Amino acid sequence: MGAGAAHPGHGHGGGGGPLEAWLPALALLGCAAGYALTVRRARRRHPARGWPLARTLSFAAGLVLVAMALLPPLAPFAHEDFRGHMAQHLLLGMYAPLALTLAAPVTLLLRALPPDRGRRLTAVLRSRPARLLGHPVTALPLTTGGLVLLYFTPVYDATMGHPGWHWLTHAHFLLSGWLFAYVIAGPDPAPARPGVPARLVVLGVAIAAHAVIAQLMYGGFWVEVRAPIAEVRGGAEIMYYGGDLAELLLAAALVTTWRPVRTPRRTHGSRVRTLRRPKEGIRAPRALPKSG
Repeated sequence: MGAGAAHPGHGHGGGGGPLEAWLPALALLGCAAGYALTVRRARRRHPARGWPLARTLSFAAGLVLVAMALLPPLAPFAHEDFRGHMAQHLLLGMYAPLALTLAAPVTLLLRALPPDRGRRLTAVLRSRPARLLGHPVTALPLTTGGLVLLYFTPVYDATMGHPGWHWLTHAHFLLSGWLFAYVIAGPDPAPARPGVPARLVVLGVAIAAHAVIAQLMYGGFWVEVRAPIAEVRGGAEIMYYGGDLAELLLAAALVTTWRPVRTPRRTHGSRVRTLRRPKEGIRAPRALPKSG
């Protein structure tokens, strides 16, 4: 058990260097400008359809959440306190990905691209690697497995001592969280996405896995985080309760996409027949004469 020891290398600049703050800010501003320009192009190509303001606001909210995680005051605090790291993890891995996913960036890009490029992008989305990556069974271990690798092996302490690995951890949180939100409840097209009941099962497994990881961390079982016990327990509580709220929001987003299949009603004493268009060369059967 590694919990209870001093921080090994939270120093690497304390997370407050000017370059470490300016680079994320510039990247986020670039993403905001790119999204705005894409919205403008999509509206020009399809003036009658436009683009929903709610999706633009959702993308802006996602960028704000990423900025809260990567910029002061949270970023320097996350380098010195494990509770700050866990808050950073929740923002990057759960809350921001959900907001960015609900902005439907792939749909926006398809509307903004010319027809030939749009067909190429659609072909990529339907390719076998994309279908494999865009399946919930693939996205689940990328999110929960990453937590096990980070907190129950020496990986966490190693990333805190090397800025490059630390930024790769941030990227993994954001990308794996976005992939999971996309395959569970994203409005963008996903050819390999199963039905809502199957996605609810995968989401339930993710909720249970996060709860077990948080409880093991709180109890100090097999944890490889060299931090004071109070910080580790506080981080586990943030992960437990903050993760529950994020997963409830994801479940709500998933339920809104549920469109049950309507079945024909049956009246008392009568049968409802489904009429189908006959194939070419095959005549439709005539109606049966009434008896009596």
